[in-house]
Amino acid sequence: MKPPVSVPLRALALLPLLAMLAGCSILGGKPRDPITIYSPQARAAADPAWPQVEWQLAIAKPTATRLLDSPRIAVRPIPGELQVYRGASWAQPPTEMLEASVLRVLEDSGRIAGVGRLATGMRSDYRLAMDVRRFESDYQGGALPVATIEVSATLLNNRDQRIVARHTFLREEAAATTDVATVTDAFGRALASISSEIAGWTLAQGQGDARSHPPL
Repeated sequence: MKPPVSVPLRALALLPLLAMLAGCSILGGKPRDPITIYSPQARAAADPAWPQVEWQLAIAKPTATRLLDSPRIAVRPIPGELQVYRGASWAQPPTEMLEASVLRVLEDSGRIAGVGRLATGMRSDYRLAMDVRRFESDYQGGALPVATIEVSATLLNNRDQRIVARHTFLREEAAATTDVATVTDAFGRALASISSEIAGWTLAQGQGDARSHPPL
């Protein structure tokens, strides 16, 4: 009879975590399938109605729950149940994709004097903070998933740290099939659309505040 195998305490401590991960339902594929990395190309054009502004904006790194702030692609097959697609991953976490997309829209618009990431330490008149509430493929009780992105945005005046405006944006784009590549294409469209909405809203709200609260 073989003697019992001694398991280090550290390994025992990891067992509940490993069991939890093993129990997490992951859609499609086999456990050892290679991972396909997806990078949606979210390109949004500026709206001619957006105002031309002379102030500068710093974009803070968006926040999200730990599950959402991850390269794993979230999917909600039924209400109240969140899973991830097996064998698929984002090239960047959703928070980074959103930050880069909104920044690119504002830069390419040519409507703002200056815009950059808050992390660069740039001097700015306004600051845009965003919280990603949803970034998931949601079946919504149907046969096909819907790429769903929900973002709460807050614009602040850096001069007096006053909240200028706050708004929640929601964008949904239906996928044509259940194929992961098709779903990520829908995410690309949703990301482009919501980024454009946030950019236009930021310019309009900031410009309204700049006119009503001019520097002394």
